[in-house]
Amino acid sequence: MKFTVTRTDFLQALQTVLPAIASRSALPVLSNGLLESHGQTLTLTGSDMKLTIRASVPAVVAEEGATTLDAKRLLPIVREMPGAEIEITSDERHSATLVSDAVRFRLNGISAEDFPVAPKLEGAVSCTLDRRALRGMLQRTVYATSKDLSREVLSGVLIEISESRVTAVATDGRRLAMVEQEVEGGRHEASVLVPARTASEMINILEGDGNVVLMAVGKQMAVDCGNVMLFSSQVEGKFPNYRQVVPKRTGTRVTLSREGFLNALRRVSLVTSETSNSVQLRFSEGQMEVFCESADVGEAREVVPVKYSGPAISIPFNPDFLMDPLKTLVSDEVYFEISDVDTPGVLKADEAFLYVIMPLRVV
Repeated sequence: MKFTVTRTDFLQALQTVLPAIASRSALPVLSNGLLESHGQTLTLTGSDMKLTIRASVPAVVAEEGATTLDAKRLLPIVREMPGAEIEITSDERHSATLVSDAVRFRLNGISAEDFPVAPKLEGAVSCTLDRRALRGMLQRTVYATSKDLSREVLSGVLIEISESRVTAVATDGRRLAMVEQEVEGGRHEASVLVPARTASEMINILEGDGNVVLMAVGKQMAVDCGNVMLFSSQVEGKFPNYRQVVPKRTGTRVTLSREGFLNALRRVSLVTSETSNSVQLRFSEGQMEVFCESADVGEAREVVPVKYSGPAISIPFNPDFLMDPLKTLVSDEVYFEISDVDTPGVLKADEAFLYVIMPLRVV
């Protein structure tokens, strides 16, 4: 194998596939990235058997072939190469030589035949989606996935696609984040349960404009972005009926500044502790007081002007759960619908977004 590639393209491809490469594995080849030169293209692949990312870049290929090299060793070497281009040659013993200007490295590799094959997606249902829209949907939901290993079915983002609508939803049982967007017709119906880690990597590769193809078959899924392709296993199990969680009746609506709300929560939550991880939202005519008291730390309060006309009420919430959606929204104003200390609060915005959050039970 022998090819020449620009350092910038090679570095970007390495950084793209690196998150899928196993840091520790019983199979040494999984610590390596797969390099394949074919036609006028260099393809790099990283995989830990559950997640696979493949990136392709232009290359001048003198001899087609494939090998695997230690990706975490290769990345800093490519970063430090002085020239604009890098020539890489690999022999039959999978020893690779990297040359750039006056710099020369030799790295020992492992046969490409030992590298796992990407999942087959024959017969997959495929849907074309706007990449910017899909990225935004994942950003507004992935934080609400469960970290509890005993509730695996809640550890992913459910993406449901119909002819006229795409829905993304995630819940950990204490909160639920949902984004629904109307789309043009002509799509196949599909349901994909994306692991949280996969969703986070999808956010990284979905930057920019254009369309992507989302595919699913059996327990596997894939996202085709053209020069980058991601394969992943789906979360196993049946996702709960999330529509039942959304309150049929809404309480009193509070209109407030998203940034002002976020900043107040961030400041007041500085005095929370492991034994007192809650903030009180105290609503009264025209204002909301954000209050936190911790016996082992102290207390903090901040008054935020809001549009509210209703009875005085105080409801405790997890501040991190409130801040998570506020960090991802872009609307200047948000709407918080409240009823009482036993009823979920509902956060909305001038976006296709809905967030349901349970109040805390303070003993």
